[in-house]
Amino acid sequence: MNQPTPAIVTQSAVRRLPRLALFLFCAAYVLPGFLGREPWKNADVSAFGVMLEMAAGHSGWWNPQVLGVSVDEAGPLPYWLGAVFIKLLPFVSPEFAVRIPFALLLALTLVCTWYTVYHLARQPAAQPVAFAFGGEAQPTDYARALADAGLLALMACLGLAQLSHETTPDLARLALVSLMLFSAARLAHAGSRQPGRGVFFWGLAALSLVFSGAPWIAVLLGSGLLLILWRSRRDAPAPETGWLLEAPVSVRDPLLWSAVLLAGVFAATAYAGLVPVPALQTQLAQVEWRSWGKLLLWFTWPAWPLVLWTLWRWRHQLLRPHVALPLWAAMVSVGDSALSGERDRALLLGLPALAALAAFALPTLRRSVTALVDWFTLVFFSGCALVIWVIWVAMQTGVPAKPAANVAKLAPGFVPEFSFILFALGAIATGAWIWLVAWRVGKHRQALWKSLVLPAAGSTLCWLLLMTLWLPLLDFGRSYGPISRGIASLVAPQSCVLADGLSQAQIAALQYHGRLELVRTDAADESSCRSLVVAPESQPTLDRRVDLTQWAFKATVRRLTDSKESLLVYQRISR
Repeated sequence: MNQPTPAIVTQSAVRRLPRLALFLFCAAYVLPGFLGREPWKNADVSAFGVMLEMAAGHSGWWNPQVLGVSVDEAGPLPYWLGAVFIKLLPFVSPEFAVRIPFALLLALTLVCTWYTVYHLARQPAAQPVAFAFGGEAQPTDYARALADAGLLALMACLGLAQLSHETTPDLARLALVSLMLFSAARLAHAGSRQPGRGVFFWGLAALSLVFSGAPWIAVLLGSGLLLILWRSRRDAPAPETGWLLEAPVSVRDPLLWSAVLLAGVFAATAYAGLVPVPALQTQLAQVEWRSWGKLLLWFTWPAWPLVLWTLWRWRHQLLRPHVALPLWAAMVSVGDSALSGERDRALLLGLPALAALAAFALPTLRRSVTALVDWFTLVFFSGCALVIWVIWVAMQTGVPAKPAANVAKLAPGFVPEFSFILFALGAIATGAWIWLVAWRVGKHRQALWKSLVLPAAGSTLCWLLLMTLWLPLLDFGRSYGPISRGIASLVAPQSCVLADGLSQAQIAALQYHGRLELVRTDAADESSCRSLVVAPESQPTLDRRVDLTQWAFKATVRRLTDSKESLLVYQRISR
């Protein structure tokens, strides 16, 4: 029996967010972080180094390597994207070239999230209550308003900002998971035209996830989504499913083709040994539940309170596609986060699904709750923006003295420089925030997406301020550039440099920032190298790989913002 919908929405509440404003929102969120900064440690510069190796022909395209050693992150597709753009755009810097495809991947994530919520909101079970005398929200307008809200909810998530602006496989997986969820939502929407496109996007997402190093995510996520779609088709009456019930078994059935594609992907990856069998009992025993719980709270804020409210208010429709599809996608990512060594990067993949669930809380929220969200958001993000500005002023003028002293202590050697362009961008963003706050507290007609405008704008503001006012400081503190250039000034010019015990990120930074020709200590042609760079961890066993009688210690070079991270430089004294 169909349960009544908890959504009570009038037509006046589903007016569209102006398209120009939505586009500017997205541009202000996507572009900062991809423009003007150096690759940061560790994952960002590591992936960048692999792309450089591929583009230069020093690494195979099917087996990504750095100095002949396979990379930490499996899956060549994300590296292909960066390497291809480096080769296609030789007239721009490589670090800018690789960011172009990844900026497009973030834009794809935002687009897929919007259309996912749109198709889910068109489900009959997701529609608001029909009024006795009319005036309820029209299905298309209702779906567009919820889609706007879902997109704003995604941009408001605190955990999305930094990880979504890196040139790493994680961003590629985020875009592909959102594409797979969009494909499932499109297949669930009875009125969607050309269901073959949904099948195509589905197969593309599943196969690309395999080549991005996430085969078991593709199989587990895809299997659950297909089961939900099959159950929905079985339980729903014919008028509700349209083309889904044309025939129980038909070669034209898009769900059948989706299942065949997913089975083919699983069979191929299993045959290649790419689908791991996790030791769940061991991994669960190693989970630090308290720290993981804290990560869930801040990383998914402000989506998670709305998600919990959605699950409660729509509890009678939990098995309906508009709730079940994003819920399953979120559960897969949250579970993977608990078992993964890099929990934040695994949890990143669940943010589009959580944003979709959060959007369905809005038709059931009371005005007092939305007002509470607005005031909390206003205080929180205004306070964050004020802190960013105060510290920037302290860096430039030395006043207030305490923030200036803290910056000098945390980043010794950093010399701030005034940039009018960065200052102007930060000032414009702050002015836009003040105008938006004034608009939000004014008396306007209620709109479903209205309570998520401030969270999304506040998150965008703080990220933009960090990427403008604080960009020189963050580059200084999070880049390997200073230590790489310092080592380059110590080594013999026009000679290769031996590397021992260095991480993938350190190798990439020395090659790019230091312009050094690195050779591993176990290489056959190492005798021609005049300098040696060693990680302190490998120094006790260094004599097993090189003849120390031929080397003299020259210097210890430390990262200026991290005294615990250093590299040792040796100079050859005999041939």
